[in-house]
Amino acid sequence: MRPKPETTRFLRFAPLLLLIGVLLAGCASDSPTAIPPIKFNFELGQDSSPQMMSTGLQILLALTVLSLAPAVLVMLTAFTRIVIVLSFVRNALSVPQVPPNQVIIGLALFLTFFVMAPTWNQINQEALQPYLSGEIDQQTAYDRAIVPIREFLFRQTRERDLALFVQMSGASRPQSRDDISTYVLIPAFVISELKTAFQMGIIIFVPFLIIDMVVASALTSLGMMMLPPSLISLPFKILLFVMVDGWHLVARSLMTSFGPL
Repeated sequence: MRPKPETTRFLRFAPLLLLIGVLLAGCASDSPTAIPPIKFNFELGQDSSPQMMSTGLQILLALTVLSLAPAVLVMLTAFTRIVIVLSFVRNALSVPQVPPNQVIIGLALFLTFFVMAPTWNQINQEALQPYLSGEIDQQTAYDRAIVPIREFLFRQTRERDLALFVQMSGASRPQSRDDISTYVLIPAFVISELKTAFQMGIIIFVPFLIIDMVVASALTSLGMMMLPPSLISLPFKILLFVMVDGWHLVARSLMTSFGPL
């Protein structure tokens, strides 16, 4: 078997390329303008001032917050409910790849921004802007920022789920919302969001499930048992979804499920 012309041509020029590489490496080593190595020193000696320690801890805290930002966006906003419901819609239509995951995530993000806009505007006006202008310190800014978030979480959390985590935490019976810790409120909110999303998903699934059952019964009565019912019911599902303006209904149902914004 004869070698290909491309392989023969490459082998012919391989020694020349190797020689050029050696010459370039020698020129680089002889160059007087070598790039100095970059060194990082993270040592904290006994002479380190408390201010330097505080700055280092603030940087570490900021990096930690940035790494947890995706989890905060998913767990402390309307994103969980919205993305689950949109996934239910896609599965109910029997088209698991349409719309693509990027479209589902993008739509869920923008709907989340729309739902959370009043809460974020309140945080910006009452906590962020006064802190940036130097009117309040970090602790005061945090205390002001957590209030709108807690109000949103309380509105979407069921009392049963909240009572479960209050009981599991071993805390005494709260007399008001202020007595409930945020670390108790967050998991109760997540559980409530999952339940609400699955309830909405079941309601979305029912009409499409009826179409599947009708098509399967029709195919069985016609003796066409070897034909997949999902293949026949798919056009009817999409037709029904388009005729009732499904995306409008889903978006409106999601927005109204969070109450007045």
